[in-house]
Amino acid sequence: MNRSPVLSAALLLASLLTATAAPGDWPTWRGPKRDGLSTETGLLKQWPAGGPPLAWKTRGCGTGYSSVSVADGRVVTLGDGPDGLRVVAFNAADGKPLWQSEVIGRPGGDFAGGKSTPTIDEGLVYVLGQFGDLVCLDAKSGKVTWKKSLTTDFGGRMQQWNFTESPLVDGNKLLATPGGPQGTMVALDKKTGATLWQSKQWTDATAYSSIVPSDFGGKRHYVQLTERSVAGVDAATGALVWRAPRQGATAVVPTPVVAGDLVFVTSGYNIGCNLFKLQRVGNIIASQQVFASREMVNHHGGVILIGQHLYGHSDNGNWTCMDLRTGRVAWKSQGVGKGAVAYADGHLYCRGESGNGTVALVAATPTGYQEKGRFDQPDRSGRNSWAHPVIAGGKLYLRDMDVLLCYDVKQK
Repeated sequence: MNRSPVLSAALLLASLLTATAAPGDWPTWRGPKRDGLSTETGLLKQWPAGGPPLAWKTRGCGTGYSSVSVADGRVVTLGDGPDGLRVVAFNAADGKPLWQSEVIGRPGGDFAGGKSTPTIDEGLVYVLGQFGDLVCLDAKSGKVTWKKSLTTDFGGRMQQWNFTESPLVDGNKLLATPGGPQGTMVALDKKTGATLWQSKQWTDATAYSSIVPSDFGGKRHYVQLTERSVAGVDAATGALVWRAPRQGATAVVPTPVVAGDLVFVTSGYNIGCNLFKLQRVGNIIASQQVFASREMVNHHGGVILIGQHLYGHSDNGNWTCMDLRTGRVAWKSQGVGKGAVAYADGHLYCRGESGNGTVALVAATPTGYQEKGRFDQPDRSGRNSWAHPVIAGGKLYLRDMDVLLCYDVKQK
């Protein structure tokens, strides 16, 4: 059967990152496939005035900007307490505390607190503290199973705003990005923490982005973005598979978008976005830039791909929808102002970072910006609400420093 390039890319994307999560879970940064997409259906198509009903509210997250992961009936995040960084877990049904870990790292940092999102996998929780503490914990008890340091163990070099990456679990491996002369990326045995490889051929300093897997060309590899380049590293050996120079500035944060043979990256501080096309040439994978643009200058709220269109906030002041393959803009709108985005059941969940922390439900369509309801977040901390929204199990989760809000977005 002949398949169109678009269909082939969609099928390949769907095969990525076979998650161990149950339907409706959101076990890691940006969901099971690290693409910001929930597969849930039967959610509200329109919000009532004032927003969806609040299911529960809890406190005890600590100080920080980490989002939440949801799996096996637990909601897990991390944040600073007075004595240090801790991981905390809550019951997804009612928000009641389940456990709090021992201190896993010192508190503080530039914009103090935890900034990465935990990964939940096969009864274990993996977290990265802002000073490079990479820790594995038991998901039921919060007890530490093993611990490494990106700086001490792997020669990592922290940037101004500390480590913010969310660790990736893929098969038996845990992936992280210490950066530096010993190797940009490292793979560990997820059960023991033993080093499997470090990418000695690629030695960029770490930035603030998170790793995404790719199966392009039949070669499993990991895509990561730094301030100097975007590159793919072989899953089995850590060898450099491909690398495209790309100069960022100040803080390179958003997670790459991988769609078959296409890799889209964007960052703020007037840098913009780039699309790269991968091609198998003999035994190697080559990359070629398709376009560079400043139509999508995303700071750290993330960009998601739905069909053939990308959605996210651009630092030019507007939420933007653009065609992945051409960079052509379909629409722009001020929306809720600068913020983060996730997707579920035909809609974008857009969260404004400042002011009232407004959250809006927006139809995910290239035909125009269509709001289906909005509300102002209660219990605002007074700091920017940088934690990305999460949709899991018919619920919308919003973390704002110490408080965690859970809204019921399931149709009745």
